[in-house]
Amino acid sequence: MNRITTALLAALEAVIVVAIGVGIALVPLTVLWATQFGLAIDWVVFWRAAVDVWLLGNGVDLTVQLDPAVVTALGLPGSEAPFPLTIALLGYALLAVLLGRRTGARAAETPYRWVGAGAAITAYALLATVLSLTAGTDAVRPSLPQGILLPTAVFAAGVLSGVLRGQAGGALGRRYRALPVVARDIAAAAVRGGTAAAAAIVAVSAVALFVLILSNYATVIGLYETVQSGLTGGIVLTLLELALIPNLVVWAAAWLVGPGIAVGVGTSVSPVGTALGSVPGLPIFGVLPHGTLAFGFLGLLVPVLIGFLAAAVTRQRLTGAAAARPTIPQQLITGLATGIVAGILLGLLAWWSGGAMGPGRLVEVGPNPVLVGLLTAVEVGVAACAGLLTPHPFHRGGVTPKNEPAAKR
Repeated sequence: MNRITTALLAALEAVIVVAIGVGIALVPLTVLWATQFGLAIDWVVFWRAAVDVWLLGNGVDLTVQLDPAVVTALGLPGSEAPFPLTIALLGYALLAVLLGRRTGARAAETPYRWVGAGAAITAYALLATVLSLTAGTDAVRPSLPQGILLPTAVFAAGVLSGVLRGQAGGALGRRYRALPVVARDIAAAAVRGGTAAAAAIVAVSAVALFVLILSNYATVIGLYETVQSGLTGGIVLTLLELALIPNLVVWAAAWLVGPGIAVGVGTSVSPVGTALGSVPGLPIFGVLPHGTLAFGFLGLLVPVLIGFLAAAVTRQRLTGAAAARPTIPQQLITGLATGIVAGILLGLLAWWSGGAMGPGRLVEVGPNPVLVGLLTAVEVGVAACAGLLTPHPFHRGGVTPKNEPAAKR
């Protein structure tokens, strides 16, 4: 396979990824255009709506100006003025990263991996630019610089991760190997443990969200009936909610960590209790807890237990990799660094998952990323220190692990 073929195939994959992203919203909107509106409205309106949803899913901010009739029907304070819509539908971004990773992995199998990666990212950037230029209207206007850069950056992150998969990391890997052995062991254990802890918290949050949806199924269905969107409108609404599922998982993680989320200015959903006003009219929000939970504080034990277990799992590798058993200061540094890594990861996810969801008080929806990051770092870090300092069970019975240095036996 020569350079030109590699570049063309990679660019074609980028086109397919964009088509899938836009098509997720465009197909049901086109069906809605044909069935509910009888082809009477210009189809370009639905095209622009689908592109707006795609841009929003990739983190692009939209500025919305509602029609006066809509403002009167809604009756929301502040809806008569232009307002930002900044909450990213993370399902779109996740899809772009996964498909981009696949594109990068395919390019890595050829002799011209960087040619393929560059062609895919360039094609994606050109398409993002064209889509951003065609999406703007007086009612909804995306940020053009963000529309060009952010979707491309999301896709490029996936492509680069696919290209670099299995490689040593180039200059970064060489610098890492130049560090002292103890520093390398601490850094490796902290990154491994912090990433595992953050992933475990997100996994538990996903399970908790699934349980909430099942237990509040009747409430969600009742809200669907209240909206009265019809079959096609219900499908569109459901697709929108599916795109919000990753956001809700991150919000559940913020709830477990402690800060919880806001669903409007002056509102709070946390283990301490829930104080809500009017919420966006999405049936999925029927899963939000109400009132004060008697045992809500038990949710705070989840990141603590996960931090302890993550440290316990990585402790054996840290012990086996070092020339001697880590000292107590080294274990404390490793535990605190583990918490910092987990805090940074969850803080970034919290930042990406929130934003403005409407006019007035709905300009603040989602978790506080700074609080999520700080509390995660403290909870996981302290628990990781405890996990690293807890005596190994083998040591209690006088049995020494196989990887213990000979001088210790």
